Amino acid sequence: MKKILLLFLFWGTIAHAQQSLQERLGYAKNAKLLIIHADDLGVAHSENEASFYALEKGSVNSASIMVPCPWFPEVAAYAAAHPKTDFGLHLTLTSEWNFFKWGPGAGKEAVPGLANAYGYFFASVDSVIKAAAATEVEKELRAQIERAKQAGVDFTHLDSHMGTLYSSKEYLQVALKLGKEYKVPVMLNQQILKGTGTTVDETAVVINDIYVENPQNFAQGAEAYYTGILQSLQPGVHEIILHAAYDNSEMQAITTGHPDYGAAWRQADFNFFTSELCKTLLQQNRIQLITWREIRDKLVRKEK
Repeated sequence: MKKILLLFLFWGTIAHAQQSLQERLGYAKNAKLLIIHADDLGVAHSENEASFYALEKGSVNSASIMVPCPWFPEVAAYAAAHPKTDFGLHLTLTSEWNFFKWGPGAGKEAVPGLANAYGYFFASVDSVIKAAAATEVEKELRAQIERAKQAGVDFTHLDSHMGTLYSSKEYLQVALKLGKEYKVPVMLNQQILKGTGTTVDETAVVINDIYVENPQNFAQGAEAYYTGILQSLQPGVHEIILHAAYDNSEMQAITTGHPDYGAAWRQADFNFFTSELCKTLLQQNRIQLITWREIRDKLVRKEK
């Protein structure tokens, strides 16, 4: 009887490992599932305002919050007032704009390798990797997560501003450790895992494709880029990462000297993902929107 039970458990494990992520979530194997995800909430009022509108009236159904940024209190209040909205934490270790800065929530003294001479985060990912130990990264990320919890944010997942945590195996291991501890998925795909030489077990949530517009895509037109993604999307679980904000004086000032991911770029993202064209493309291509909250509750916290 014991042998039969062990054999049953063995084959159950094999069957689970062979299931696609969409099947593990309860969908058909040929389902095309998509998360449309707004980044950088908390960085500015313009970013918050446009993203809230896109979440309420557009096709955006997920977002992530930058805890160290000046407009975090506004988005934290919104998250507390809209508890079903899918908010993750955009874990932040860089401060890239020329004249608009933020620094470690843990304090410069606690994480000296994460702060420059002025007490701000470094502007580039390379500078962070050269200066900061994984122990400092963990201390800072914990500070951000705990601040979000204290503010009432029921965060659904963890991801990384400017991909800093995906640029170092040691940093990514810290993120995965925290994901397990707080029982939330970390945004991953095979490209990230291969790039850092990281392995995960069969229970991990590893989505298929992560799409982020680059300068060449933007030069060819945001609408054309996103339309192409939606028309060619294959079965699986995918994510589009966008940056929604209004091209107003606040965002123009913040992004001074940064044409890439600047105010006009963010307005173009907002325009597409609040358009009727986007909604039509989703319907025509039989794309179903899902959230990190659903992934968290079904697979990480295993709520029925």
